[in-house]
Amino acid sequence: MKKIVLATKNKNKLKEINSLFKSLLDIDVVLPDSDIDVEETGETFLENASLKASETAKKMHLPSLADDSGLCVDALNGRPGVYSSRYEKDDNSRINKLLSELKDKDNRSAHFCCAMALSDENGNIFFTAEGRCFGEIINEKRGSNGFGYDPVFFIPELNKTLAEISMEEKNKISHRSKALSQVIDFLKTKN
Repeated sequence: MKKIVLATKNKNKLKEINSLFKSLLDIDVVLPDSDIDVEETGETFLENASLKASETAKKMHLPSLADDSGLCVDALNGRPGVYSSRYEKDDNSRINKLLSELKDKDNRSAHFCCAMALSDENGNIFFTAEGRCFGEIINEKRGSNGFGYDPVFFIPELNKTLAEISMEEKNKISHRSKALSQVIDFLKTKN
């Protein structure tokens, strides 16, 4: 089985990505075996994903997959955007800040964006993909699944937040699954 290093410390991302990868490809997605901190200096999700994939691959001497994703809220001119995970110190604080900034806004439309980059073991980016999931921000948290902004990200077609659906359901509609399906399709042609 081939290995790809997922350029993250987030075990939730690893779990989500492996649940899609393992059933479709003979590739084991693993976390780095050492702490690799890559400063996210890019102005876009794709720039940050490319930075992380390239640096992780060079340090681990293995192909690397990185994603950068976040929440883009229309009424906030796309914020928190690339700063989604750095908007505040933890998920609860981030959600509280977001809801506070939206308290007087009528437009609650938002989308999650995920950019992914694949790098060879030398750090050369050879494939990129993007996926989006559209919804709106509600005023209170609902559900206990997922992570990040999932409890306040409402999908009107499902009448549920991302935190109210199962991982299997999320893997059919999420921004990460849409980007990852492009990565998987690409890797299928290379195997």
